[in-house]
Amino acid sequence: MRYITCSENDTLAFGSRLAPMLAPGDAVLLYGDLGAGKSVLARGIARGLGVAGPMPSPTFTLMMPYTGTDGAKLYHFDLYRIADPDEYYAAGLDEFVGGDGVAVVEWPQMADLAPEPALELHMARAGADDARSIEIENYGVAGFDPAALSEWEAGA
Repeated sequence: MRYITCSENDTLAFGSRLAPMLAPGDAVLLYGDLGAGKSVLARGIARGLGVAGPMPSPTFTLMMPYTGTDGAKLYHFDLYRIADPDEYYAAGLDEFVGGDGVAVVEWPQMADLAPEPALELHMARAGADDARSIEIENYGVAGFDPAALSEWEAGA
């Protein structure tokens, strides 16, 4: 499925709407060039899971854990700076994907990640400055409901 968001706030709202479809153990894999909106979408998912407060991209820490107001756990990864997939495993980060929370992973290709269940989101700029195209492939996320995202639907 392909969706279009028209602004940063729209991308945040999209992520927030996606959040209730996710369960502990699910992964969201975010692909896209620098500036494609991956961190904005990750913040939207976090807000939808009840995470409040600042949420900087974990570019230098690789992973930041968060807990939502109802106890939901979110693990936000940014693997951009990983030079070799072995670094991901050597750091023990694989423990947090498929575990007791939702894992949102920016740049999953840097660690050759392909966990299941997962949603794979490919993001790109779409025309206007803040517009984004988001293509979603579902690999076993039971709660994913494309109809709940229909206001952003742009076709296949």
